[in-house]
Amino acid sequence: MMPKDDLLREASQALEKAGIEDARREARLLLGWATGRDLGGLLSLDAVDASQKARFADALRRRLGREPLAFITGETGFWTLDLETGRDTLIPRADSEALIEALLDIRLDRKAPLSVLDLGTGTGCLLLAALSEYPQATGVGVDLSPQAAALARRNSGRTGLGGRSVFLAGSWADALNARFDIVLSNPPYIESGDLSGLMPEVVRYEPARALDGGVDGLEAYRVLCAALPDLLVPGGYAILEMGIGQIDDVSALGVQNGLREVARRKDLGGVERALVLQLPR
Repeated sequence: MMPKDDLLREASQALEKAGIEDARREARLLLGWATGRDLGGLLSLDAVDASQKARFADALRRRLGREPLAFITGETGFWTLDLETGRDTLIPRADSEALIEALLDIRLDRKAPLSVLDLGTGTGCLLLAALSEYPQATGVGVDLSPQAAALARRNSGRTGLGGRSVFLAGSWADALNARFDIVLSNPPYIESGDLSGLMPEVVRYEPARALDGGVDGLEAYRVLCAALPDLLVPGGYAILEMGIGQIDDVSALGVQNGLREVARRKDLGGVERALVLQLPR
């Protein structure tokens, strides 16, 4: 048995030396995963046995190699949901919760039988979070990667929302012949030239296809905004995520395709992260 505090101290020092922010918290999260305890449960843990120590050491080694915590543990939180993660999708981020907040801002009837489409669904986080807030809604998630669509399907079962959601592999909206009340999307929006400068956790481990937005970062939005008039019911809303400084350009693309801007929503860092567009009736 090894004292918990000694393990945490050594791990925190190693993580800090590797340049990982909030090293103490990361060490605690890794130890919690290795011992099967949450952060509160760690408080009552005095020592770690040999098998737990070995599991913790392996997880620490991977984190020191800048593998994201969510890929080591295989799960992460988004909105009120606990989701499986994997190398075939981006890790859900708190910034994207601005899209769900923007959806709630529209003040649609929570009991309405809404239809929701999530393009580039990844883990399914946006669609599943939306369905969790609208108990009569149903939805479709589409991702280019069959592995991502399969992961999102597993998350629908994990969250108890499998009966109201379907996940498909396809290229954007090419697989669809329907109109929806709500379209959600977090498309690739990083400029191609900026990809190599991203954090090691992102560059080395997350799928480039879900990040690369082309030369100006707007390639996916051109496709999306052109498709939205055929995907939305009259009066329907599209809520799109974007990067820093892109919202005016994306809004202009929406207007060019017959949509109107309804609202913008900032993330917790103050970045205009979500744009709400509407198809006129």
